[in-house]
Amino acid sequence: MASSESSAVSELCQNGRQVFMDASQLLLTYADNILRSPNEEKYRSIRIGNTAFSTRLLPVPGAVECLFEMGFEEEETHLVFPKKASVEKLRKVRDCIASERNKRLAGSDTPVPAAPSSPLPPNPNLSTRPQHTAENASNFMASEMRFFQTLQTNAQHVLVYERSELQQKARELIPVSDLKAKAQERMQQARSLDPEVTVNEEDFLTLELLRWFKEDFFHWVNSLPCSQCGGDTDSKGSLSPTGDDIRWGANRVENHYCNKCNHINRFPRYNNPEKLLETRRGRCGEWANCFTLCCRVLGLEARYVWDATDHVWTEVFSSSQNRWLHCDPCENACDKPLLYEVGWGKKLSYVIAFSKDEVVDVTWRYSCKHEDVILRRKDIRESWLRETITSLNKTRQQTLPEQRKKELLGRLIVEIVEFMSPKPAKPGEFGGRISGSQIWREARGEAGAKVQSVVFVPTIKEKADKRFHLHYNIVEDQYTRVSNGNEIIAGWENGVWINESMFRKVENDWKMVYLARREGTSSARIAWKIECASVGLRVDSLSVRTHSETFENGKVNWKLYSTETQVEVKADKSLCSYTELLDASELVLEAELCDKEDASEWQHAQLFRESLTAKESSLEIVVTFKDA
Repeated sequence: MASSESSAVSELCQNGRQVFMDASQLLLTYADNILRSPNEEKYRSIRIGNTAFSTRLLPVPGAVECLFEMGFEEEETHLVFPKKASVEKLRKVRDCIASERNKRLAGSDTPVPAAPSSPLPPNPNLSTRPQHTAENASNFMASEMRFFQTLQTNAQHVLVYERSELQQKARELIPVSDLKAKAQERMQQARSLDPEVTVNEEDFLTLELLRWFKEDFFHWVNSLPCSQCGGDTDSKGSLSPTGDDIRWGANRVENHYCNKCNHINRFPRYNNPEKLLETRRGRCGEWANCFTLCCRVLGLEARYVWDATDHVWTEVFSSSQNRWLHCDPCENACDKPLLYEVGWGKKLSYVIAFSKDEVVDVTWRYSCKHEDVILRRKDIRESWLRETITSLNKTRQQTLPEQRKKELLGRLIVEIVEFMSPKPAKPGEFGGRISGSQIWREARGEAGAKVQSVVFVPTIKEKADKRFHLHYNIVEDQYTRVSNGNEIIAGWENGVWINESMFRKVENDWKMVYLARREGTSSARIAWKIECASVGLRVDSLSVRTHSETFENGKVNWKLYSTETQVEVKADKSLCSYTELLDASELVLEAELCDKEDASEWQHAQLFRESLTAKESSLEIVVTFKDA
C-alpha cells in the first residue's frame, strides 16, 4: 500500500519532519505490539487520556485517522482494536507508514509544507485567549471533529434524565421523604447556630442525596467477586458485548477472571441510567450518570460534567447562593472544585458541563492555575469551541420561554465573573482520591499530590518563651498554634510530618467526624514532628493529649519517639506527661491504623472521633524547652 492509496497516511505525511517522525514512531509501536502479540489484550486498547497518545497523536493531522484505517474503533474512553478487525489491513497501513518513515530517515523525503510540532503557545490571559487563523485551521480539523462528537453525544445523553417514566422508576428507589426530613433538620441546626445563614433546604437536600448515594445506594467496583465461587478476580482485558449489553449502552465489557475456579465474570460498562438503577455499581462514569438522574428526580437543577482527563461528576445549582456547586458522588464531595487539580494532581485542560438547557465550558471553576491550563488547551481552537458551544445552545434553547433564556444568560454572566478570579484551595481540597483501590488510584495518578512534610520548629516568640503549644480541632479541621499568637493552620494535612493513606471522614447521618485510613489500603500512618536543636533548644517537659476509637478488629498504635527513645502513648483524651523524652532534640508523635482481620474494614480504626457539635480540641501537644 503506497501512501497515495491511504488518505490517512497521506495526511500524516503533510506534517513537518519532526512531527511526522514522532507520531509515526508511536503508530508503529502500537501496530507492532499487536502484530507480535495479537492475543494480548493490553496491546489492543489505547486509553484516550494516555499522555503519549494525547500529546503525540491526538493533535497531529492524520495520526488518529491512521489508527482508524488500521481497524481501531472508538469507545467511551479508549480506542480498541477489536478481535474481528483484520490484522492484514493493520499490517498494510503499518508498512505504508514504515516506508515513508524510512525514506525520511534516509533523507529522501519529499518537501512538505512546514508545520510546528504544536500550536503556538497562547497568551496566558484568560480574557484574550489565542485566535487561530484559517491557515492552520486544517491542523485542528480531526481533533475538532472528535471533540464535536463528544459535545454532541453528552448534550444528547443528558436529555435521558428528563424522561418521566425513568424519573418515576428512580423515585421509587430513593427515600425522598427521609432525605427531605434530614435536610430540614440540618437546616434548622445550621440556623440555630447562625440565624443569618443563607443556604436553604435544597442545599442540604443535595448534601443528603450525596451521602445516601455514596453510603447506601451505589457501590464501587475495583474487581467483581466471582459469581461462581465468591473468590477474588483479576481484570483480563475485554469481552465482546452481547445484544442486550449494547441495548443498555455497554459497548465495552470487562473480563474479571477468577484464577481459583477459572470462571469468566462479565462486567458490562452500562451507560444507560435506567440499567444502573438495577445494577447500582460501577466506576465514576456509572456513578455520575446515575447520580445526575437522582438529582433531577428530586427537582434539583443538575448538570453532567465531563473532564477530558478521564473523570465525570455533577454540578447542582444553588438558588440560595446563585451559583453552581461541584458535586462528586464517588467522593461524597460538595463544593470542592479544586479537589482534582490541587488534591488529585490532575493536569486539567477541558471540563464541559451539560444540562437539558445548555452546554458550558466550566474548566476555569476547577483550576486555580489558569495560565497552566491555557497552555495545555492545544487540541482545538478556542474560537471554534466558543462558536460550537454557542451554536449548540442556540439550537437547544430555541423553544425555551424568553424568561428562561434570560435566567440562563444571567447565570452565565455570574459564572464568567467567577471564572475570571481564580480562588485558592480551601480545606478539603488537598486530599487525593478516595474512591477506587490504592493501586488503581496510583495508576491514574490521582492518589494525591505529594504534600510537603511539615516540621514544627520553635519561632522567635516560642524560643523566647521556651514553650510550644499546639491544638487540633477535628470538627473545624484546623490547628491553633497557641504559643505563636494563636496562629491558625487550616486543614489537618497541613500540620503533619507523615501522611500515609489517611483522610478525614464526615458522617452526616451519625453527625460524627474522624480521621481514618483510605478505602483499599491495609494500613495507614500519620505523624507530627517538632524539631528544636536547630534553634539551640532541647526538651524540658512534654505533655500530649489525644484519642482514638476502634471497632471489632480495628487497631491503633500510638507512640512518641525521638532519636534515642520510644514510648507508648495513652489515647484516652487525658493530658499526660512523658518524662522519657526529656533532653531530646526532636519529637515525633505517630499513630498507625489497621484492622487485624479484615483489611477492607477501614472504619474500624478512627482517630479523633467527635460529634459535629463538639467544641473540644482533639489533639494537644505542649512542650517546654531549655537551652541546649
